[in-house]
Parts: sequence; structure tokens; C-alpha cells
Amino acid sequence: MGDLERIRRAARIVAAEAQAGRKVAVVVSAMAGKTNELVAWTDGAGRPAQGIEMSDDEYDVVVASGEQVTAGLLALTLRNMGLNARSWMGWQIPILTDDAHGRARIEDVPGEVLGAALDKGEIAVVPGFQGVTRDGRITTLGRGGSDTSAVAVAAALECPCDIYTDVDGVYTTDPRIESRARRLEKVSYEEMLEMASLGAKVLQTRSVELAMAKQVPVRVLSSFIEPDENGVLPVKSGTLICDEEEIVEKRIVSGVTMSRDEARITLLGLSDRVEAPADVFTRLADANVNVDMIVQSQARTEGAVNLTFTTGRRDAARAAELMRGAQAEIGFEELRVDEDVAKVSVVGVGMRSHAGVAQTMFKALADKGVKFQAISTSEIKISVLIDAAYAELAVRALHSAYGLEAV
Repeated sequence: MGDLERIRRAARIVAAEAQAGRKVAVVVSAMAGKTNELVAWTDGAGRPAQGIEMSDDEYDVVVASGEQVTAGLLALTLRNMGLNARSWMGWQIPILTDDAHGRARIEDVPGEVLGAALDKGEIAVVPGFQGVTRDGRITTLGRGGSDTSAVAVAAALECPCDIYTDVDGVYTTDPRIESRARRLEKVSYEEMLEMASLGAKVLQTRSVELAMAKQVPVRVLSSFIEPDENGVLPVKSGTLICDEEEIVEKRIVSGVTMSRDEARITLLGLSDRVEAPADVFTRLADANVNVDMIVQSQARTEGAVNLTFTTGRRDAARAAELMRGAQAEIGFEELRVDEDVAKVSVVGVGMRSHAGVAQTMFKALADKGVKFQAISTSEIKISVLIDAAYAELAVRALHSAYGLEAV
């Protein structure tokens, strides 16, 4: 939905789906750069006066308008093509969310009103990224929230979800880093959830969480496809995000991801009290700061430890300020923040039943002279924190080590 031409292309795709006899609900994102522009306008409005809280609800009113414009333009374009289309704002459906403005979570999407419109032959065009609280205030879902909106609408209508984006599927790694990356035909919900949370930008994490919870099949497709002269779309390929049971041949490793949106925070000389780590992470949780990797090591000072954790770069300053403000209560000597780090991960459901995955990873990194600073694991992923300068080298080395160019 980058510009008017892209909106016209989207309209042709929608028209082809309708021509094939399908009932269609479309969820749209904002035009290219529009959200950034709207955010800049809210910043330009200035900071709140002393004693006045941040007006996050009014921030949402402003930034939600980008998708509203796109929804109206697409509905208008479809009508001009002779199709019965109408835009639906989030509050009209309604897409009900909690009141965490700027990062709201969808609580419910009643499907009756939208379903009735589709049954009458209407094409429903819905702005993504926005919802409404139960007391009627507009909310936004955070960056990439249109993916989540699309899955939520599909779940409400009990139908599959096709997501058209600027890539033609999910790849074994970022093709801009590794030219031998391969498109995956199917990826399990769990694998995609890990990939999304670890740096893959194809889908927003919460959209995958919702798809898995509601068992919504999601197909990632290229928005650059065009219907033929008869208005028929090419056979859909892309990547299907589905239940693990639908994937016959399970790969040991399906992908390698990288995230530069990382910061490492270290509390040096933290009091070796049993409750000290709980005190630290309770404060961070209360401030909605998400923590990923955690490493505790012995400090030089007797009776003290060093506690290291990672968080998103946007949260780093807030986390550091929070720790400094509570230094006396928590009890630590020094705080250090390092944003020159990256997280590289390997993901695959096959890890559950195959040994030696970690050994392959660490040997591949060692052969390239890449040192890791922290490790985190789950059943289907291994992540390492490394110096940002080695991030792309590590991705290529791991992609080769697991033979992903042959997928």
C-alpha cells in the first residue's frame, strides 16, 4: 500500500479474488512513510508540561489515521472498478482492545456485523493497526500491527488469511545478507513465532501468536503479483504458516535470523541476595520492559554478582533510567549499557529430536572467530548475543553450516 499505484494493484488483486467467487475482507496498512510522518507530528506537538501525563490516547488518534486514509482510498478504487466495497473503521466492527495505548492487544473481534456485510456481497476494507477500547477510545497495536489485525479479522470470520507483503514468502534467512537463501514452502506456527520474535521482519510476533491460538492458516505472498488478462490470479505459492502436523518433512533447522535491535545492560556488583534478581526483573516488568537473555556471573567483589540482561534498543534507555533510579534499593555498584550488539539465532522444530545442533552452531562461529556474550535456548531455537560487527558474517556461516542453501 506504498502509494496510489500500489493501492490500484491491491485493488486488482481484491477484484480477482471476488471474481473467483470468494467473500473478501481486506485489512490495509498505511501508505509508505505515513506512520513515521504522523509520529513526527506528535513529537512536534511538544512534551507535556510538568505534572501532565503523556497523552498516549491522543497519540493513537493521530497515528491511526494513516490506515484510515488507505482504507478509504482502496474502497473508493474498488467502487470505481464497479465493485461493491465499503471501508469499516476499527470501532465500527468493533476490534476491541485493552487500553495500553500505542501497544494495545486485541481482546475480541465479534464477526457478526462484518460477516453479514460479506454475506450480502460487500467487500469489506478494514484499516489495520487500530482498535477501540470498551469505553470507545481509539487504540493502536504497535508497529506491524496490521498483520495482527488481519489475523484477528480472519479468526472472527473463521477463514484463512493471505498476507500480501513486499517479499514472496518466508526465507531461510534474509536474502539481502545471504544470496543463497531459499523460500520455505511451509513453516510451523512455532517456528514462525520464534523467527518473528528473533528478528525476521516478515510478520509481527503477535500476529503469529494469534494465528497459532486461533488455528488460522496464514499464507505470505508477494504484493507485486498481477492478475492475468482474464482477471485471474496466478496459483498461490508463497509460504504457508500452519500447524506442525501439516509439515511432512521436518527440517532440523529452518532458518537463521538476526536482530540488531538489541541492547545489553549489566549491573556490576549486584548484592548477592536471593531476592535481588527478582527485584530487578519485577521493576522492569512493571514498566513493561521486555527482557530476553539473562546471564549471572560471579563478581570480583565478595558477596556480589554481575547480572547481564538484554532488551530491545528502544527500551534500553528506559530500563537503564529505571535501574539508576532504584540503585540504592536494588544494591549494585555500577551500570553499563552496550547497544553495539546483535542477536543471531537458529530455529527449527527438528531440534526437538536431533542432537548436535548447538555443537554445529558453536563450531561454525568459532571457525569464523566470532565470540558470543550470552546464550538463550528453547526447544526449537538457540540464540547468541555477539558483537554487531560480526552479525552478517555469523548469519552466512550458520546458513552454510546447516546446509540451508539446499532446502
